[in-house]
Amino acid sequence: MKGVIFVELVNMAEDAFGEDTVDDVLRKADLANDGAFTTVGNYPCSELVKIVIAFSEHSGLSPEVLQRQFGFWMMDFFVKHYPQFFADKTNAFGLLEAVDRQIHVEVKKLYPDAKLPRFDTQRLENGHLEMIYISKNPLEAFCHGLIEACLARFDEAGEVARTPSANTPGAVRFDVALTGAGADPA
Repeated sequence: MKGVIFVELVNMAEDAFGEDTVDDVLRKADLANDGAFTTVGNYPCSELVKIVIAFSEHSGLSPEVLQRQFGFWMMDFFVKHYPQFFADKTNAFGLLEAVDRQIHVEVKKLYPDAKLPRFDTQRLENGHLEMIYISKNPLEAFCHGLIEACLARFDEAGEVARTPSANTPGAVRFDVALTGAGADPA
């Protein structure tokens, strides 16, 4: 997993808890590299999970809640650092459909060694998008937060339901349902 994800998780924690607390929590997390991450490095997802669990124990927030909050944090990061991925998108569904078809293609050009999850998308009935998350990494709560952040980014109201995929073992199905005035995206 690319180091930028680790660096931004630590940045989010420093913003919430302060640098000294983050140093203490990372020290107690028993990480292979003692919490020293670089944006260009590659690290096992298991280390990210250890960090989330350590901050869960420190804060009293569940790992689920922390991962979803991190999804919002990363959406802001992506908007700031990769505005080209958002430039021609007019709604959340357009961006979500572009993850595998456009964004991950460009990421692989920049980072050929990146191990990216796969997102299969399909528009269903009016105002519904199905996303299947396929990855060996247990980050479905993080993805859930990213999807919610995407809706917020486009000022669209919606609900996100998450269930194991019946068709693909180990995959997770997200049903994104727009509500209110934005229920029929173009």
